[in-house]
Amino acid sequence: LAEQREHEGKETQNNVSASASASSSSTFCYSSSSSSSGITYSTTLHSQSALSSPLRWSRRFDVFVCHSSVDMDIEEAGRLVFFLEASPRSLRCFLQHRDDCPGGATSTEFCNAVKNSHLWALLITPYFLQDEWCQYMMHQALAEGPMSNRIIPLALNLSRSQYPLELKSIYSIDLSHNPVRGYTLLNNTVLHCE
Repeated sequence: LAEQREHEGKETQNNVSASASASSSSTFCYSSSSSSSGITYSTTLHSQSALSSPLRWSRRFDVFVCHSSVDMDIEEAGRLVFFLEASPRSLRCFLQHRDDCPGGATSTEFCNAVKNSHLWALLITPYFLQDEWCQYMMHQALAEGPMSNRIIPLALNLSRSQYPLELKSIYSIDLSHNPVRGYTLLNNTVLHCE
């Protein structure tokens, strides 16, 4: 399984690069590697702190990334996961098309992923608002930890007035103008969240 993941990761790296340069739409799996962010944030201290967080390490994933099934959102989620899983960040991310168990019931897979993730990043786009599974996953995350500071809305091409009512009281990260800055903020949030 580890060799298969490594092989998929190499294929994925090529696919992500090709996809980003050609901006073609496809539904492929994403895996780790990449470059470091433009923002430095005393990562040595934060990484050591995160390594010692028993609550974070008791879960299989650091971040559950929820996104719509529209190609554009799948690609953005892939770029986010690619960034977060790359060294030196090396976070453990759940990405639906890559990490779901084939043959598993969709709702069961989603519920398990939510329960087994330290934070829940919701990629809120106009398509997210129309996707019933996204609404389902958002409500699962809210039910799991409504006031836990573990739900992170990531707004993309969306005005604040379009946010789901359930998320309006939660601070969000805007990816519209500077996605790498937003990815870095999410990474830092994972490292600070108990």
